[in-house]
Amino acid sequence: MRLSILTAILLGCASLAGCASSATPETVLAVKPSRETTSSVAKGGGPVPEVAVGESQVKADDAQEMLAWAGPVPDTHVFETVTKQSAVPAERPADTATMAEMPTQRLGKRSRVYSQQFRDAHPINFGKRAPKHYQVHGVDVSRWQGDIDWMKLRTQGANFAFIKATDGGDHLDPMFQKNWRRAKEAGIRRGAYHFFYWCRVASSQAEWFIRNVPKDPDALPPVIDAEYNGDSACKKRLSREKYVEKIRVFAEMLERHYGKRPIIYTAPDFYEDNLSGELKQYPFWLRSVAAHPSKRYPNRRWLFWQYSGSGLSHGVEGRIDLNVFSGSVNDWHNWLNGQS
Repeated sequence: MRLSILTAILLGCASLAGCASSATPETVLAVKPSRETTSSVAKGGGPVPEVAVGESQVKADDAQEMLAWAGPVPDTHVFETVTKQSAVPAERPADTATMAEMPTQRLGKRSRVYSQQFRDAHPINFGKRAPKHYQVHGVDVSRWQGDIDWMKLRTQGANFAFIKATDGGDHLDPMFQKNWRRAKEAGIRRGAYHFFYWCRVASSQAEWFIRNVPKDPDALPPVIDAEYNGDSACKKRLSREKYVEKIRVFAEMLERHYGKRPIIYTAPDFYEDNLSGELKQYPFWLRSVAAHPSKRYPNRRWLFWQYSGSGLSHGVEGRIDLNVFSGSVNDWHNWLNGQS
């Protein structure tokens, strides 16, 4: 059968469109975002990221294929116990290195620990247990830090970095994949964190995190950010038991998938209301920007301490969160070996 000119043109255009649609995971977000308002959506005033959340859309089958790089999603029925809900120090100086020395990029070996050279826009006097007395410093980042010079940031003292990955069940930080890749290239030990949305079932949030965060044996344990968010669309407060249950379900799913026990990040108010005395089997990363964690979180052992939200460093425009590891350089390497 002879084809008409119009039909031939249409077929040719379809063929060319198919050839030009080979998108990569870094240029396509998986699903259409919901109307949830979470920290990564509500916060403003930072650098404009390369890609806006939800900027590109693909069909459901294509979305699954795009996310395959992060690994399979486990069977949630094994873990989900939450019912379906409506929207609702050692204190000796750290090993030092000069700016001229380039960081090692081989994470399998014992890498150099750089002494911190960060500044703070709003410095606090922490007394005898000031952050400067800790040997291993690091940062946490999200889209709001914009393009980061990771190599320079490391030589400033960022020996580890927790990188924002996901919010709720359908928000992906548009800078995550770029930050994840470049932090490793700079030799920084990095882990991913998830901002928990309390009006979603825990298992769906764990699935979303697993789809977007690769299973890397060199990575730090995954982190669940458990705190209140005044800008969130989820206004309902849950019981202490329900908060703890959601965190446990999420953490168990991630531990099963990544083979590492997750870290719980929290702030003083949320901790006092819901987590004091709870979840003792998990390591904690504590926010305490006005006093040492021992004063804000009595009787709670901690692994990481976020001591500032107003840090300044070469390699980053604007402010950045600053953190320390609880032990010495040897403790740091021994802990990393245990994670591997």
